Amino acid sequence: MLEQLANHPDASDPEPFAGPDHPIRKITRLMAFGGEWRPTNATNMAELFDGMAAEWSERHVDPTKRAPVEDGLDRGGIPLSGDWLELGAGTGAGARVLSGRVGSLICSDLSMGMLSYAPGELAPRVQADATTLPFADDTFDAVLMINMILFPNEVDRILRPGGSILWVNTLGDQTPIHLPAADVLEALPGEWQGRTARAGTGFWLAARRVGA
Repeated sequence: MLEQLANHPDASDPEPFAGPDHPIRKITRLMAFGGEWRPTNATNMAELFDGMAAEWSERHVDPTKRAPVEDGLDRGGIPLSGDWLELGAGTGAGARVLSGRVGSLICSDLSMGMLSYAPGELAPRVQADATTLPFADDTFDAVLMINMILFPNEVDRILRPGGSILWVNTLGDQTPIHLPAADVLEALPGEWQGRTARAGTGFWLAARRVGA
């Protein structure tokens, strides 16, 4: 079940940027619905984001991009007191919002270059491929994913029963790594209940697992 909330007062349409034919958009959809993630995919993606890390650390921390994360935390209904993982943490935009608001936080990213720009004092940083995360089953209460490729089975594995996700696309349907809220719920194993809204130039989905 997916509940559509009223948009945040600051919600606005993003500028045209990445449509459905964007190469990373196609990979995003393929991975969410059973595609094979090859070693070459991981190598190419890591090299791409390593090369963008310095610029990324300056461009991706403005208030408009923070807006959907903050609104999702405020209105999504996800308990903040538990153990959180940020997947695709990049240079720490999510950690800057979560730090001090959640019980504990670990930041993980495929790109070591990105993680090198993330503030280490906010959370431990773990370089890892999100298809084979170095965490035991049922480790986390919540997973934050901002503009992140969804690997549903691995997210399902590391979440505790009743765990939650916060999914954010900071440019809405113009985000290169984009899945609509309904598609995220469809891709995840088990039964989920979620709510979604637009904030800033993006949208968020907060969802809780209610079935195995």
